Amino acid sequence: MEPLDTGLGVIELLTENPSICAIVVDQKGTVVSVNSTYLRVLQKSKEEVVGKYIGDVTPNTRTLVVLRTGKGVVGYDWSINGYNMIACALPLISNQTVVGCFAFSLFMDIWDAKDLVENLMFELNSYRNEVRNLYSARYTFAGIIGSSPKMQNVKFLAQQAALHSSTTVLITGESGTGKELFAHAIHNCSQRSRLPFVRVNCAAIPENLLEAELFGYVEGAYTGARKGGNLGKFELANGGTVFLDEIGEMPLSMQSKLLVVLQEKEFEKLGGSRPVRVNVRVIAATNCDLEAKVKQNGFREDLYYRLNVLRLEIPPLRERREDIPELVYHFIDKLNARLKTKVNEISTRAMQMLSNYHWPGNVRELENTLERAMILADMQGGNILEPSHLPLPHDNRNGTFPNGNAFQDGDAHRTLKTALEEFEKEYIANTLKNTGYDKEKAAKALGIDVSWLYKKLKKHNITAHAN
Repeated sequence: MEPLDTGLGVIELLTENPSICAIVVDQKGTVVSVNSTYLRVLQKSKEEVVGKYIGDVTPNTRTLVVLRTGKGVVGYDWSINGYNMIACALPLISNQTVVGCFAFSLFMDIWDAKDLVENLMFELNSYRNEVRNLYSARYTFAGIIGSSPKMQNVKFLAQQAALHSSTTVLITGESGTGKELFAHAIHNCSQRSRLPFVRVNCAAIPENLLEAELFGYVEGAYTGARKGGNLGKFELANGGTVFLDEIGEMPLSMQSKLLVVLQEKEFEKLGGSRPVRVNVRVIAATNCDLEAKVKQNGFREDLYYRLNVLRLEIPPLRERREDIPELVYHFIDKLNARLKTKVNEISTRAMQMLSNYHWPGNVRELENTLERAMILADMQGGNILEPSHLPLPHDNRNGTFPNGNAFQDGDAHRTLKTALEEFEKEYIANTLKNTGYDKEKAAKALGIDVSWLYKKLKKHNITAHAN
């Protein structure tokens, strides 16, 4: 009943203000408290209102809508017994459950209240939309592609994790397997979905800034600290989810402080002295072997066990090759929309090549490979991906590139980036030669601006005229 107690405290503050009507109802719609101003408007005594069903007191009340949906109704016109007011009804939430509703209204002839509230609500909604855009989960389980038994098992376990919104989840797997997608989906499928999803890349933040980033700081905490202090990620995510990506790279000094947050649900801001309590779910992800790091004293054993409550191990793409065709067509549709290309098919041989490749970069490498291939196919005026469009490194099992060409010794160590750059250089040089070294014709054939062509010529040190 803590939220209702908080609501009663607000009522007490508003009681002395004759311009504001206020009322609190519990989750069953029973009136818990009402201030004297609203009693005068209702033309009823306290005994006739408190303890009664709100629908009997005010039949058109919005509080019942709020109790049913869990969403506030703000800035609406409220007329009763000849009084015209502007009103708001807000849910009272405890442990992700709506336990009541707090409603208040202002007389429209006081301080031009309607305009005032409308302006305030406009600003509030602007800030709310900005926060939602910055701290919202983008992916759902429907967007995680894969029908193989291994992926179905992982998705089932992740969906079970979503149902238990306080359980800490540890997601492991190689780089590019889609660990972040699972973190987003778990949040979006949980009771916390309406609240923030805040991502922290533990490997990208310098050690001396990580504490302030996670827990915030108070004014004067250090030289250059922002006036008024700053909220940390845990406070921003209160009620929602904190996703700690690359948790294996977190410094040992911070691991002990994170352990306290997981155990006590509270922390102190940098430079502060008061504990800040938070209610967040923690999802952590890593491509490291945390057990090995524990043995090497690179990761706290007690923190590892705190994180490893429910573990999801995302299989690498090479262990679920049957998902590759489904992924390929998914990415073709996605990339066509983004690249404005018109590739709508892939040849049987090209699909075989993609299915046989070992994909050290997993799903991320597959998407990047298809993006390059689709750009090339579109440049050539085709709408079907062929083996010649795929810049894959060699297949170690048969000693050939997937397109069937034999590779030289030096090719075994080429990265995808190197292969792409070499192909780009050769393709531009051949196009330039075939257009008689006419820069405008070559740029048109390549589908790029002449200025961009000059940059590519300079980058690859390509001779811009016939020898």
